[in-house]
Amino acid sequence: MEQARTTISKIFNGEPRSYTRFNLTQNMEGDNSHVEMKLSADLDEEVGGNGVGETHQPNGVHGPYALRKTGRSPMNICFLVSATLLIFIIGYLIGYLVHRKKEEVALSCKLADLPLSPPSVVQRETGAAPLMDWVDVKSLLAEQLSADKLEQAFRDLGSASHRAGSPGDEALATKVLSRFKAYSMHPWSDEHFVRVQEPDARKPNQVTFKGVTEKQTGFLSYSATGNVTGAILYAYYGRMDDFEMLKDFNMLLSGRVVLVKAGKISFADKVANAARWNVSAVLIYGDTDINELYGHVHLGSGDPYSPGFPSFNHTRFAAVQSSGLPSILAQTISWKLAQRIMGSLEGHLPPNKWRDVIRLGDNDVVTVEVNNVLVEKKIHNILGVIKGLVDPDRYIILGAQRDAWGTGFAKSTVGTSVLVELARSISTMVKHRGFRPRRSIVFASWSAGDYGNVGSTEWLEGYLASLSMKAFSYISLDGVVTGSDKFNASASHLLQSLVKRTMKELSPIKERAKMRWEANLQPMQMSDAAFPFLAFSGIPSISFRFTGTSDYPYLDTPLDTKEQLSKATSYQVPKLALAAAQVAGQMTLRLVHDYLLSFDLQGYDQLITVYTADISRKLLTLQRDPMLLREVTAEWLQGASGSFSRAMSDLMSFIRDSELHDPEMCREINDRLMQVERNLLSPYVSPRDSPFRHIFIGSGQHTFKAIVDQLEAFRLKNSVVDVDTFKTELALATWTLQGCANSLAGDVWSLDNEI
Repeated sequence: MEQARTTISKIFNGEPRSYTRFNLTQNMEGDNSHVEMKLSADLDEEVGGNGVGETHQPNGVHGPYALRKTGRSPMNICFLVSATLLIFIIGYLIGYLVHRKKEEVALSCKLADLPLSPPSVVQRETGAAPLMDWVDVKSLLAEQLSADKLEQAFRDLGSASHRAGSPGDEALATKVLSRFKAYSMHPWSDEHFVRVQEPDARKPNQVTFKGVTEKQTGFLSYSATGNVTGAILYAYYGRMDDFEMLKDFNMLLSGRVVLVKAGKISFADKVANAARWNVSAVLIYGDTDINELYGHVHLGSGDPYSPGFPSFNHTRFAAVQSSGLPSILAQTISWKLAQRIMGSLEGHLPPNKWRDVIRLGDNDVVTVEVNNVLVEKKIHNILGVIKGLVDPDRYIILGAQRDAWGTGFAKSTVGTSVLVELARSISTMVKHRGFRPRRSIVFASWSAGDYGNVGSTEWLEGYLASLSMKAFSYISLDGVVTGSDKFNASASHLLQSLVKRTMKELSPIKERAKMRWEANLQPMQMSDAAFPFLAFSGIPSISFRFTGTSDYPYLDTPLDTKEQLSKATSYQVPKLALAAAQVAGQMTLRLVHDYLLSFDLQGYDQLITVYTADISRKLLTLQRDPMLLREVTAEWLQGASGSFSRAMSDLMSFIRDSELHDPEMCREINDRLMQVERNLLSPYVSPRDSPFRHIFIGSGQHTFKAIVDQLEAFRLKNSVVDVDTFKTELALATWTLQGCANSLAGDVWSLDNEI
């Protein structure tokens, strides 16, 4: 090698230089490969005045080991050829690796679906989690899922009785736990002691009409208790529009007992709307042949007797209760009793207002007696995890309600079966089929969902600090099949693009099922199982449902059975459950597979723009009246809206220029994306008094919806103008939005101070 070095040096310089080093370094996810070629002679070099090196023999080197200045032996020629060939090979390898690295970076940065949609091209990842082609990921999931396996899961996980905290619920929890253990998901149980209302077995709830008293089997948990008598009034579905129409007909509402139909909005919303009109009680009935109807009337989620706090054993907080508990009585009644009451009333409203001919009575009275009792129940949530390999401390949560008032086939059995089958399928993909998720997946089986998402909300309240900046999405599997005609979804604005894209990717399934499902996105309601994750915890969330053209009437009744759901879906329950598993599975895998989270900031940017324009327009109109909001402007809000738009655009540019194969770079970008939803939770309201702190999705005076409603009330002069209070609410909502924009912008030196 020394002779080769000497010969090469003579070619370029006439004499050898003392030390030559070649470095070939490829930085792959922090793992350095280092190739070094060292050509060195233990010679001292001197360069003469003419620039030509003159060789001096090292000390102690004489005779045959001394270098000669002239003459090339065959051995020298051989080494020359070998060295030249070696240099050529090294140069070729350098060029190949550099070209390949550039090619990979180019592939990684093809964000065709910007702002933040991950690339759909083939991607390669170095290190622990090589990126599999997305088409292959979908194929692996499709191979694992089948209608037959879901049908078997229905049989294994179905139960005739599994009310929250009952032996049936515990037995089902044990089954889910054993499944998670079998799938090597390291499962655990989350125990809570919650307070709920149940009927008093010794003193049942009852309704008296025209001297006939009927005991009612169904009940509404968290109703006020007692005995009231009042004139009966029919109010259709109990929506605010329905009550306002009654007011337009000069109907006296105060002190009345109101009869309403189930459906359209939650039981809690019906009762809350009635309470605003100062009625004394609400009676709710279902469709034909339904004699038992169950539910709750807490306008909130979780245990209403520990609002904002977890219901762990031995926890001791001040005696408080949720502001969402109703102050009036509420009771469900049988279809037959509802028809008897309506048949005896007098008067009517024109059917073009309501589809039914509605009869009203002033002389007929009803006595309602509610004797519910407060009881404590021990419940268990069952959870398991499939850990990611790059960011294991970042995880998506899939959850399904496990309990039900009766059989609860559509309410809980289908969702639980889909949850368990997805756990089995994805764990098999990881253990045996080469799938390597970058992030973790948590599977959760919740209890006490029928009492108002109690199990999941208590878990959120108990681990809110731990979940912050770790749980990046939630997908609810509650009631995913209630029909076969439509696909309805509710989602955070960050995830609406993901829902739409997933439905487009399911075209082959839709063709086989001969369905024309399109993603029908709807606002998320408080009764939605995903709502507390989004509005309370700031976790971007999704819920969805395959449904019919009309509501499935048997939810929350003993008639929610496999037979009834089969009839409602034209006997396609297994196929529809398979489609639901594909939807949830593909969204989950997309969120744990890609370099970047599939969050689309443009959804919130558009929503912010709409609210800003609406508030600005209303303020401009009101400022013409010197007695109203002349001092209030939308300038600050407009600045915050612009800051969010600029931060979004800057992040998009940053992504385009980033090397997405770098895990730390991806983590930095994803963390900025994850902060958006959480930073839309108002820091200025108490989680106990206003648990749903989200300024767009939540409820309370801190929301932009409340600000718009207040402006409309000012315009109609239906509200006493409190300018200072309104200015404060607008300022706090604006600053919450500005804080979100600042966080999205990144480091403090990147902030836009022109507010």
